Amino acid sequence: MTGFRNKEIVLGITGCIAAYKSAELVRQIIKQDGQVHVVMTESAREFISPLTLQTLSVNPVVMELFSLYEEKEIGHISLAERADLLVVAPATANTIGKIAGGIADDMLSTVISATRAPVLIAPAMNVNMWENPIVQRNITTLKDLGYHFIEPATGDLACGTQGKGRLAEIDDIVDEMITVLSPRDFSGKNVLVTAGPTREPLDPVRFMTNPSSGKMGFAIARAFCRRGGAVTLISGPVSIAPPRNVRFVPVLSARDMADAVDRYFEPSDIIVKTAAVADYRPRSVSDQKIKKQDDSPNLELERTTDILATLGKKKGNRILVGFAAETQDLIVHAQEKLERKNLDMIVANDVGGSETGFAVDVNKVSIITAGGPVDELPVMSKEEVAEHLLDRIARLLETRQLSC
Repeated sequence: MTGFRNKEIVLGITGCIAAYKSAELVRQIIKQDGQVHVVMTESAREFISPLTLQTLSVNPVVMELFSLYEEKEIGHISLAERADLLVVAPATANTIGKIAGGIADDMLSTVISATRAPVLIAPAMNVNMWENPIVQRNITTLKDLGYHFIEPATGDLACGTQGKGRLAEIDDIVDEMITVLSPRDFSGKNVLVTAGPTREPLDPVRFMTNPSSGKMGFAIARAFCRRGGAVTLISGPVSIAPPRNVRFVPVLSARDMADAVDRYFEPSDIIVKTAAVADYRPRSVSDQKIKKQDDSPNLELERTTDILATLGKKKGNRILVGFAAETQDLIVHAQEKLERKNLDMIVANDVGGSETGFAVDVNKVSIITAGGPVDELPVMSKEEVAEHLLDRIARLLETRQLSC
Protein backbone atom coordinates (compact mmCIF):
# COMPACT_ATOMS: atom_id res chain seq x y z
CA MET A 1 0.00 0.00 0.00
CA THR A 2 1.01 3.61 -0.47
CA GLY A 3 0.17 6.14 2.21
CA PHE A 4 -2.86 5.88 4.48
CA ARG A 5 -5.74 6.48 2.04
CA ASN A 6 -9.05 5.36 3.61
CA LYS A 7 -7.26 4.40 6.84
CA GLU A 8 -8.15 5.58 10.33
CA ILE A 9 -5.16 5.87 12.63
CA VAL A 10 -5.50 6.22 16.39
CA LEU A 11 -2.37 7.90 17.74
CA GLY A 12 -1.61 7.51 21.43
CA ILE A 13 0.77 10.06 22.96
CA THR A 14 2.30 9.51 26.40
CA GLY A 15 4.29 11.66 28.83
CA CYS A 16 7.74 11.99 27.30
CA ILE A 17 9.78 14.92 25.99
CA ALA A 18 9.56 13.33 22.54
CA ALA A 19 5.81 14.01 22.59
CA TYR A 20 6.48 17.23 20.68
CA LYS A 21 7.52 15.12 17.69
CA SER A 22 4.01 13.67 17.48
CA ALA A 23 2.87 16.87 15.77
CA GLU A 24 5.06 16.00 12.77
CA LEU A 25 3.77 12.42 12.82
CA VAL A 26 0.18 13.71 12.64
CA ARG A 27 1.16 15.98 9.77
CA GLN A 28 2.75 13.10 7.85
CA ILE A 29 -0.32 10.89 8.25
CA ILE A 30 -2.63 13.65 7.05
CA LYS A 31 -0.28 14.39 4.14
CA GLN A 32 -0.62 10.74 3.08
CA ASP A 33 -4.42 10.91 3.13
CA GLY A 34 -5.01 9.27 6.53
CA GLN A 35 -7.47 10.20 9.27
CA VAL A 36 -5.89 10.71 12.71
CA HIS A 37 -7.60 10.46 16.08
CA VAL A 38 -5.29 11.52 18.92
CA VAL A 39 -5.52 10.10 22.43
CA MET A 40 -3.33 11.79 25.06
CA THR A 41 -2.43 10.70 28.54
CA GLU A 42 -2.51 13.28 31.32
CA SER A 43 1.29 13.45 31.39
CA ALA A 44 1.50 13.99 27.62
CA ARG A 45 -0.33 17.29 28.03
CA GLU A 46 2.66 18.61 29.97
CA PHE A 47 4.79 18.37 26.82
CA ILE A 48 2.49 19.34 23.94
CA SER A 49 -0.80 21.19 23.71
CA PRO A 50 -3.97 19.27 22.77
CA LEU A 51 -4.96 22.32 20.71
CA THR A 52 -1.89 21.86 18.50
CA LEU A 53 -2.78 18.25 17.77
CA GLN A 54 -6.47 19.01 17.26
CA THR A 55 -5.61 21.74 14.78
CA LEU A 56 -3.29 19.44 12.81
CA SER A 57 -5.55 16.37 12.87
CA VAL A 58 -8.84 18.28 12.36
CA ASN A 59 -10.36 15.87 14.88
CA PRO A 60 -11.09 16.29 18.59
CA VAL A 61 -8.28 15.17 20.88
CA VAL A 62 -9.49 12.58 23.37
CA MET A 63 -8.15 12.78 26.93
CA GLU A 64 -10.82 11.76 29.45
CA LEU A 65 -11.89 8.18 30.00
CA PHE A 66 -15.42 9.03 31.08
CA SER A 67 -16.51 11.06 28.09
CA LEU A 68 -18.49 10.55 24.91
CA TYR A 69 -16.74 10.62 21.55
CA GLU A 70 -18.35 13.09 19.14
CA GLU A 71 -21.11 13.52 21.76
CA LYS A 72 -22.85 10.22 21.02
CA GLU A 73 -20.47 7.27 21.19
CA ILE A 74 -18.67 5.68 24.12
CA GLY A 75 -15.17 7.01 23.58
CA HIS A 76 -12.86 4.07 24.12
CA ILE A 77 -15.14 1.62 22.29
CA SER A 78 -15.70 3.93 19.32
CA LEU A 79 -12.00 4.61 18.85
CA ALA A 80 -11.03 0.98 19.38
CA GLU A 81 -13.49 -0.20 16.72
CA ARG A 82 -12.81 2.47 14.10
CA ALA A 83 -9.03 2.10 14.19
CA ASP A 84 -7.27 0.41 11.27
CA LEU A 85 -4.05 0.87 13.22
CA LEU A 86 -3.25 2.07 16.72
CA VAL A 87 0.15 3.72 17.19
CA VAL A 88 1.70 4.72 20.51
CA ALA A 89 4.43 7.29 19.81
CA PRO A 90 6.16 8.07 22.03
CA ALA A 91 5.54 5.16 24.39
CA THR A 92 7.01 5.44 27.90
CA ALA A 93 8.22 2.52 30.02
CA ASN A 94 5.18 3.09 32.22
CA THR A 95 2.72 2.75 29.33
CA ILE A 96 4.49 -0.34 27.98
CA GLY A 97 4.29 -1.92 31.44
CA LYS A 98 0.59 -1.13 31.74
CA ILE A 99 -0.20 -2.68 28.37
CA ALA A 100 1.84 -5.79 29.20
CA GLY A 101 0.06 -6.10 32.53
CA GLY A 102 -3.42 -5.69 31.05
CA ILE A 103 -4.05 -2.50 33.02
CA ALA A 104 -6.73 -0.20 31.59
CA ASP A 105 -6.98 2.81 33.90
CA ASP A 106 -6.96 5.73 31.46
CA MET A 107 -8.30 6.47 28.01
CA LEU A 108 -5.27 5.28 26.05
CA SER A 109 -4.74 1.99 27.90
CA THR A 110 -8.48 1.30 27.70
CA VAL A 111 -8.59 1.87 23.93
CA ILE A 112 -5.59 -0.45 23.51
CA SER A 113 -7.29 -3.12 25.60
CA ALA A 114 -10.48 -2.87 23.54
CA THR A 115 -9.08 -2.73 20.01
CA ARG A 116 -8.73 -5.59 17.56
CA ALA A 117 -6.57 -3.45 15.28
CA PRO A 118 -2.81 -3.99 15.07
CA VAL A 119 -0.87 -1.95 17.64
CA LEU A 120 2.51 -0.39 16.86
CA ILE A 121 4.59 0.86 19.80
CA ALA A 122 7.44 3.37 19.41
CA PRO A 123 9.32 3.50 22.74
CA ALA A 124 11.21 6.57 23.95
CA MET A 125 12.99 6.76 27.30
CA ASN A 126 16.30 7.06 29.12
CA VAL A 127 18.88 4.47 28.06
CA ASN A 128 18.98 2.88 31.54
CA MET A 129 15.21 2.53 31.52
CA TRP A 130 15.36 1.00 28.04
CA GLU A 131 17.94 -1.55 29.20
CA ASN A 132 16.04 -2.36 32.40
CA PRO A 133 15.30 -6.12 32.31
CA ILE A 134 11.70 -5.56 33.42
CA VAL A 135 11.08 -3.20 30.49
CA GLN A 136 12.69 -5.68 28.12
CA ARG A 137 10.59 -8.49 29.58
CA ASN A 138 7.44 -6.45 29.01
CA ILE A 139 8.44 -5.75 25.42
CA THR A 140 9.14 -9.44 24.81
CA THR A 141 5.75 -10.31 26.30
CA LEU A 142 3.96 -7.89 24.00
CA LYS A 143 5.88 -9.04 20.93
CA ASP A 144 4.90 -12.63 21.73
CA LEU A 145 1.27 -11.47 21.88
CA GLY A 146 1.50 -9.91 18.41
CA TYR A 147 2.20 -6.28 19.24
CA HIS A 148 4.53 -4.49 16.83
CA PHE A 149 7.54 -2.44 17.92
CA ILE A 150 9.91 -0.04 16.22
CA GLU A 151 13.23 0.16 18.01
CA PRO A 152 14.31 3.49 19.50
CA ALA A 153 17.29 5.27 17.97
CA THR A 154 20.70 5.81 19.54
CA GLY A 155 22.01 9.31 20.22
CA ASP A 156 21.78 12.29 22.54
CA LEU A 157 18.96 11.97 25.08
CA ALA A 158 17.00 14.74 26.78
CA CYS A 159 18.50 13.83 30.15
CA GLY A 160 21.97 14.76 28.89
CA THR A 161 23.27 11.22 28.38
CA GLN A 162 23.87 9.26 25.22
CA GLY A 163 22.59 5.85 24.27
CA LYS A 164 19.60 3.98 22.94
CA GLY A 165 16.25 5.48 23.81
CA ARG A 166 15.50 8.31 21.37
CA LEU A 167 12.17 8.09 19.59
CA ALA A 168 12.69 6.55 16.16
CA GLU A 169 12.75 9.02 13.28
CA ILE A 170 9.28 10.07 12.15
CA ASP A 171 9.91 8.84 8.59
CA ASP A 172 10.87 5.43 9.99
CA ILE A 173 7.73 5.30 12.14
CA VAL A 174 5.59 6.15 9.11
CA ASP A 175 7.36 3.46 7.09
CA GLU A 176 6.74 0.90 9.84
CA MET A 177 3.07 1.92 10.05
CA ILE A 178 2.65 1.25 6.34
CA THR A 179 4.49 -2.05 6.77
CA VAL A 180 2.11 -3.17 9.53
CA LEU A 181 -0.90 -2.28 7.35
CA SER A 182 0.48 -3.97 4.23
CA PRO A 183 -0.38 -7.52 3.14
CA ARG A 184 2.37 -10.07 3.80
CA ASP A 185 1.93 -11.82 0.47
CA PHE A 186 5.68 -12.17 -0.14
CA SER A 187 6.54 -13.75 3.20
CA GLY A 188 9.06 -16.52 2.74
CA LYS A 189 10.21 -15.18 -0.62
CA ASN A 190 13.76 -14.08 -1.35
CA VAL A 191 13.76 -11.04 -3.62
CA LEU A 192 16.67 -9.58 -5.57
CA VAL A 193 16.32 -6.00 -6.85
CA THR A 194 18.86 -3.99 -8.82
CA ALA A 195 18.76 -0.21 -9.07
CA GLY A 196 20.58 2.93 -10.09
CA PRO A 197 23.20 3.63 -12.76
CA THR A 198 26.63 2.16 -13.28
CA ARG A 199 29.87 4.09 -13.84
CA GLU A 200 32.36 2.98 -16.46
CA PRO A 201 35.73 4.71 -15.86
CA LEU A 202 37.71 6.47 -18.58
CA ASP A 203 40.53 7.53 -16.30
CA PRO A 204 40.92 8.22 -12.54
CA VAL A 205 38.61 11.29 -12.68
CA ARG A 206 36.13 10.63 -15.52
CA PHE A 207 33.52 8.02 -16.21
CA MET A 208 30.56 7.20 -18.48
CA THR A 209 27.18 6.95 -16.78
CA ASN A 210 23.47 7.82 -17.12
CA PRO A 211 20.95 9.89 -15.12
CA SER A 212 19.24 7.03 -13.27
CA SER A 213 18.48 8.11 -9.69
CA GLY A 214 17.65 4.66 -8.29
CA LYS A 215 14.28 5.90 -7.02
CA MET A 216 12.23 3.29 -8.88
CA GLY A 217 14.34 0.36 -7.74
CA PHE A 218 14.47 1.61 -4.16
CA ALA A 219 10.67 2.01 -4.14
CA ILE A 220 10.27 -1.59 -5.37
CA ALA A 221 12.71 -2.91 -2.73
CA ARG A 222 10.85 -0.99 -0.01
CA ALA A 223 7.47 -2.33 -1.19
CA PHE A 224 8.70 -5.95 -1.21
CA CYS A 225 10.13 -5.50 2.29
CA ARG A 226 6.85 -4.06 3.58
CA ARG A 227 4.98 -7.01 2.11
CA GLY A 228 7.14 -9.62 3.81
CA GLY A 229 9.90 -10.33 1.31
CA ALA A 230 13.53 -10.87 2.30
CA VAL A 231 15.11 -8.28 0.01
CA THR A 232 18.62 -7.86 -1.35
CA LEU A 233 19.07 -4.51 -3.09
CA ILE A 234 22.09 -4.12 -5.39
CA SER A 235 22.57 -0.52 -6.46
CA GLY A 236 24.94 1.64 -8.40
CA PRO A 237 25.96 5.02 -6.95
CA VAL A 238 22.91 7.09 -5.93
CA SER A 239 22.22 9.91 -3.50
CA ILE A 240 19.32 8.33 -1.59
CA ALA A 241 19.44 6.22 1.55
CA PRO A 242 18.56 2.52 1.18
CA PRO A 243 15.24 1.35 2.63
CA ARG A 244 15.18 -0.08 6.13
CA ASN A 245 15.45 -3.82 6.67
CA VAL A 246 16.97 -4.70 3.29
CA ARG A 247 20.39 -6.17 2.56
CA PHE A 248 22.08 -3.36 0.66
CA VAL A 249 24.94 -4.09 -1.74
CA PRO A 250 26.56 -0.98 -3.30
CA VAL A 251 28.41 -1.38 -6.61
CA LEU A 252 30.02 0.93 -9.16
CA SER A 253 30.52 -0.60 -12.60
CA ALA A 254 28.56 -2.98 -14.82
CA ARG A 255 31.15 -5.65 -14.01
CA ASP A 256 30.59 -5.07 -10.28
CA MET A 257 26.83 -5.30 -10.82
CA ALA A 258 27.15 -8.57 -12.74
CA ASP A 259 29.37 -10.10 -10.04
CA ALA A 260 26.97 -9.06 -7.25
CA VAL A 261 23.92 -10.38 -9.11
CA ASP A 262 25.68 -13.68 -9.71
CA ARG A 263 26.56 -13.88 -6.00
CA TYR A 264 22.97 -13.37 -4.79
CA PHE A 265 21.08 -15.02 -7.67
CA GLU A 266 20.87 -18.61 -6.47
CA PRO A 267 18.58 -18.25 -3.40
CA SER A 268 16.32 -15.69 -5.10
CA ASP A 269 12.69 -16.50 -5.89
CA ILE A 270 11.95 -13.16 -7.58
CA ILE A 271 14.37 -10.90 -9.45
CA VAL A 272 13.48 -7.37 -10.53
CA LYS A 273 16.11 -5.63 -12.66
CA THR A 274 15.51 -1.88 -12.66
CA ALA A 275 19.18 -0.87 -12.82
CA ALA A 276 20.26 1.20 -15.80
CA VAL A 277 23.40 -0.82 -16.51
CA ALA A 278 25.80 0.56 -19.11
CA ASP A 279 25.69 -1.36 -22.40
CA TYR A 280 29.24 -0.28 -23.24
CA ARG A 281 32.47 0.57 -21.43
CA PRO A 282 35.83 1.92 -22.61
CA ARG A 283 38.00 -0.88 -23.93
CA SER A 284 40.96 0.54 -22.03
CA VAL A 285 41.14 2.75 -18.94
CA SER A 286 43.95 5.26 -18.54
CA ASP A 287 45.79 5.09 -15.20
CA GLN A 288 46.43 8.84 -15.45
CA LYS A 289 44.09 11.71 -16.17
CA ILE A 290 43.65 12.15 -19.92
CA LYS A 291 44.81 15.67 -20.71
CA LYS A 292 42.80 17.99 -22.90
CA GLN A 293 44.00 18.13 -26.51
CA ASP A 294 43.19 20.27 -29.52
CA ASP A 295 41.83 17.31 -31.46
CA SER A 296 39.12 14.95 -30.25
CA PRO A 297 40.37 11.67 -28.77
CA ASN A 298 39.22 8.37 -30.20
CA LEU A 299 37.24 6.39 -27.66
CA GLU A 300 37.02 2.66 -28.33
CA LEU A 301 34.17 0.87 -26.59
CA GLU A 302 33.30 -2.74 -25.83
CA ARG A 303 30.08 -4.45 -24.76
CA THR A 304 29.41 -5.11 -21.10
CA THR A 305 27.80 -8.33 -19.87
CA ASP A 306 24.07 -8.44 -20.60
CA ILE A 307 23.03 -9.32 -17.04
CA LEU A 308 19.32 -9.67 -17.79
CA ALA A 309 19.85 -11.98 -20.76
CA THR A 310 22.24 -14.10 -18.69
CA LEU A 311 19.63 -14.46 -15.96
CA GLY A 312 16.94 -15.32 -18.51
CA LYS A 313 18.96 -18.33 -19.65
CA LYS A 314 19.26 -19.81 -16.16
CA LYS A 315 16.25 -18.48 -14.24
CA GLY A 316 14.52 -21.87 -13.82
CA ASN A 317 11.28 -21.41 -11.85
CA ARG A 318 12.23 -17.94 -10.65
CA ILE A 319 10.16 -14.92 -11.64
CA LEU A 320 12.31 -12.54 -13.68
CA VAL A 321 11.15 -8.97 -14.26
CA GLY A 322 12.96 -6.44 -16.41
CA PHE A 323 12.60 -2.76 -17.23
CA ALA A 324 12.73 -1.21 -20.68
CA ALA A 325 13.57 2.49 -20.68
CA GLU A 326 12.62 3.78 -24.12
CA THR A 327 12.12 7.10 -25.91
CA GLN A 328 10.15 5.75 -28.90
CA ASP A 329 8.14 2.68 -29.98
CA LEU A 330 7.86 1.85 -26.29
CA ILE A 331 5.63 -1.23 -26.40
CA VAL A 332 7.23 -2.74 -29.51
CA HIS A 333 10.74 -2.55 -28.04
CA ALA A 334 9.57 -3.79 -24.62
CA GLN A 335 7.76 -6.84 -26.02
CA GLU A 336 10.78 -7.74 -28.12
CA LYS A 337 13.01 -7.48 -25.03
CA LEU A 338 10.54 -9.59 -23.02
CA GLU A 339 10.75 -12.45 -25.52
CA ARG A 340 14.43 -12.17 -26.39
CA LYS A 341 15.60 -12.23 -22.78
CA ASN A 342 13.10 -14.86 -21.57
CA LEU A 343 11.40 -12.62 -18.99
CA ASP A 344 8.18 -13.27 -17.14
CA MET A 345 7.27 -9.61 -17.02
CA ILE A 346 8.61 -6.29 -18.26
CA VAL A 347 7.90 -2.72 -17.27
CA ALA A 348 7.97 -0.43 -20.28
CA ASN A 349 9.18 2.91 -18.99
CA ASP A 350 8.70 6.06 -21.09
CA VAL A 351 11.76 8.22 -20.41
CA GLY A 352 11.29 10.51 -23.37
CA GLY A 353 9.03 13.01 -21.62
CA SER A 354 10.09 15.94 -19.48
CA GLU A 355 7.98 14.96 -16.44
CA THR A 356 8.56 11.21 -16.14
CA GLY A 357 11.47 8.79 -16.15
CA PHE A 358 14.91 9.39 -14.70
CA ALA A 359 15.58 11.54 -11.61
CA VAL A 360 11.93 12.46 -10.96
CA ASP A 361 9.33 11.18 -8.48
CA VAL A 362 6.71 9.99 -11.00
CA ASN A 363 6.63 7.46 -13.82
CA LYS A 364 4.51 6.56 -16.81
CA VAL A 365 4.76 2.82 -17.40
CA SER A 366 3.07 -0.14 -19.03
CA ILE A 367 3.37 -3.59 -17.47
CA ILE A 368 3.54 -6.51 -19.90
CA THR A 369 3.32 -10.14 -18.79
CA ALA A 370 4.56 -12.94 -21.04
CA GLY A 371 1.53 -14.16 -22.98
CA GLY A 372 -0.67 -11.50 -21.44
CA PRO A 373 -2.10 -8.11 -22.32
CA VAL A 374 -0.41 -4.72 -22.05
CA ASP A 375 -1.45 -2.99 -18.82
CA GLU A 376 -0.96 0.73 -19.36
CA LEU A 377 -0.85 2.77 -16.15
CA PRO A 378 -1.44 6.52 -15.85
CA VAL A 379 1.24 8.87 -14.54
CA MET A 380 1.74 8.06 -10.86
CA SER A 381 4.37 8.15 -8.15
CA LYS A 382 7.12 5.58 -8.26
CA GLU A 383 5.82 4.17 -4.96
CA GLU A 384 2.43 3.59 -6.60
CA VAL A 385 4.08 2.00 -9.63
CA ALA A 386 5.93 -0.33 -7.26
CA GLU A 387 2.68 -1.41 -5.58
CA HIS A 388 0.98 -2.08 -8.93
CA LEU A 389 3.97 -4.13 -10.06
CA LEU A 390 3.98 -6.18 -6.86
CA ASP A 391 0.26 -6.84 -7.19
CA ARG A 392 0.87 -8.33 -10.64
CA ILE A 393 3.83 -10.38 -9.45
CA ALA A 394 1.68 -11.70 -6.57
CA ARG A 395 -1.00 -12.77 -9.05
CA LEU A 396 1.63 -14.49 -11.19
CA LEU A 397 2.92 -16.34 -8.12
CA GLU A 398 -0.61 -17.42 -7.21
CA THR A 399 -1.25 -18.66 -10.76
CA ARG A 400 1.92 -20.74 -10.69
CA GLN A 401 1.09 -22.23 -7.31
CA LEU A 402 -2.40 -23.19 -8.47
CA SER A 403 -1.00 -24.87 -11.58
CA CYS A 404 1.48 -26.96 -9.58
